[in-house]
Amino acid sequence: MVDDDPTVLASVADVLSEDGITVTTADDGSRALAMIERADPAVVLSDVRMADIDGLTLLREIRAKHPQTDVVMMTAFDDMPTVVSSMRAGAVEFLVKPLDLNQLRTTIRRVFEDRRARSRAPSRSDAESMEGGGLVGRTPGMIHIYKLIGQAAGTRATVLVRGESGTGKELVAQAIHANSPHAGEPFVPVNCAALPSTLLESELFGHERGAFTGAVTARRGRFALAGRGTIFLDEIGDTSLEFQSKLLRVLQDREFQPVGAEQSEHTDARVVAATHRDLESMVAERTFREDLYYRLRVVEIEIPPLRERPADIPLLATHMIRKAASALGTAAPVLSDHASARLAEHSWPGNVRELENCVTRAVVLAAGNVIRPEHLSIASPSRRSSASVALVRNLSEVEREQVARALSVTGGHKARAAELLGVSRPRLNRLIEKYGLS
Repeated sequence: MVDDDPTVLASVADVLSEDGITVTTADDGSRALAMIERADPAVVLSDVRMADIDGLTLLREIRAKHPQTDVVMMTAFDDMPTVVSSMRAGAVEFLVKPLDLNQLRTTIRRVFEDRRARSRAPSRSDAESMEGGGLVGRTPGMIHIYKLIGQAAGTRATVLVRGESGTGKELVAQAIHANSPHAGEPFVPVNCAALPSTLLESELFGHERGAFTGAVTARRGRFALAGRGTIFLDEIGDTSLEFQSKLLRVLQDREFQPVGAEQSEHTDARVVAATHRDLESMVAERTFREDLYYRLRVVEIEIPPLRERPADIPLLATHMIRKAASALGTAAPVLSDHASARLAEHSWPGNVRELENCVTRAVVLAAGNVIRPEHLSIASPSRRSSASVALVRNLSEVEREQVARALSVTGGHKARAAELLGVSRPRLNRLIEKYGLS
């Protein structure tokens, strides 16, 4: 264990020793490297912020020289670049201080179990750490997303990003691209819902001159323009079955055929798709191809709605205030306590996009460099009618009842319960936690 805090070293060593684990400690990265050369430990538990050699540098040294050693990172600085950089560099887990000793024990136990159960993959060098990329949050759900971004970024795997409208699905796609080995290649976004099927095919695959009325010149499609970069297919659930068949061929064979062309073209672009729709129900209703569904969700990232991570609202608001002020060329105003409380009370049906619009308006209207409740374009809780409050309460009761009934009918089998309810497994897990049904 490596940490410059002797109290943390002693307490963690005591706890893990009780579990029969031999723990050797070092108070800086240089000593740790020397000790690792001699001891060849199974696991290294390392702080991130240290004076001489920081934890990320230590991690990279360990991965390069001792690829058989698992590294668990820990820090109070649980920001996105740190988490993503740690996971991209090869850390097996990331713990946030102050440490939960039960979680620590569980994590270390799992690492040893994994060591016995798996064949170690070859190590690879770390890429540059990702800048914030617009994603903000420190709740466990967001930290989990950062880990998935870091792990997916180093591969060419297809990624499916899921979440309600306004949660930031394109930001996740951009973050995956920015952290990938091909970050210098184009990131090409396409809104599939904005184009009819015929035009979408031409937009993505291109067309030959004279392929259809108005095609006076040949045009390269988005897949060709993406090169070895990333093509982001937003609202993939809104596409036709005919288009889905053609996209499936691209994912299977890495080939596409421009409209009106006789020859196919090869593509090396990585596909990241996104949707707010319930694809499982669409597959059951035969409005979305099952084979394409499985091809798209090689890696699945589900973004929780803002109402399920209220602790992130102050961080998001502060980030958006600074962003809006910079764009407007003004000093960033301060968010008053009353305004912050008002933001926390709102349910944010429009998610992060709604919050950003609200905060941007407040930056424009703020007087005296302070954002007050009257600058926020959201309704006061006192204005809500009793009927509306009752409706929300009753809908919540119905939702809880349906989840409980599905779990009862399936004997607690979550996969079957999720299928019965027509929701994804991550969504079901959040509902179970929300209503205390575990």
